[in-house]
Amino acid sequence: MKRMFAPVLLALGIAACSGPPKEETKTQTTAEPAPASAAVVPKVRLKTGMGDIVLELNREKAPVTVENFLSYVKKGHYDGTVFHRVIDGFMIQGGGFALTDGKLVEKPTGQGIKNESTNGLNNARGTIAMARTADPNSATAQFFINVVDNRMLDYPSNGGYAVFGKVTEGIEVVDKIKAVATGTSTLSMLHPATGQPLQSPAGDVPQQPVVIQSATVE
Repeated sequence: MKRMFAPVLLALGIAACSGPPKEETKTQTTAEPAPASAAVVPKVRLKTGMGDIVLELNREKAPVTVENFLSYVKKGHYDGTVFHRVIDGFMIQGGGFALTDGKLVEKPTGQGIKNESTNGLNNARGTIAMARTADPNSATAQFFINVVDNRMLDYPSNGGYAVFGKVTEGIEVVDKIKAVATGTSTLSMLHPATGQPLQSPAGDVPQQPVVIQSATVE
C-alpha cells in the first residue's frame, strides 16, 4: 500500500486511481518537531527535467509538515526521485520513488507525522500537500501538487490532506508535467507491516520519467 494518494497517490488517500493521493511507507506517528520561527518563510526549489518549480512553505499554518518536508530536502531525499503518479485534472505526486536500473524503487523514510489538515489551508490549484495512506497520521515524504481545486481533499473529508505551501514560480512546469503521457508500471516497495519486498502494480505512471534532479532550500 502507498500513500498520498497513498502507496497508491500513492497513498493520498487517493487510492490507486481514484482517491486522493497516497504514499507507500510506514504509518507510525512520531512526536511533533519543535516548530521554527514562523517569521521565516522557507522556499524550496525543485529542479526537474521539465523546468524548475519554486514552493513557498507555510510554516505558520503547518509547522510540523513544513519541518518534516524540509528535513527530507536537506538530507537529499528528493534528489533523483520521480513524479510517479500524474493525473491531469487532479494532481501530480512525487517524492517516494527513484528510478533504479529501469525500475521505480521506493526510498526509505522515517515515521509518519501528525496530519495538519485542519489548518484552514485548502487543496486549491497550485498548492502542495502531503500524500498518505488511509491512516491520517501516516504521511512521510511523498507529496502532491494540486493542478485544479480539489476541495474534496480538504478536512473533514476522509480526514483531509494537509496543505503546507504553494507554487510561487513554475506553475507552467506543473502544467507541462500534468499533461505527460501515462500508463501502467510496477512499483518496488516494502510491505508496510512486514517489511517484505513486494511488487505493486500502479497506473497513471509517466511513460517517460519526470525526474526531480534536486530539491534545495532557497
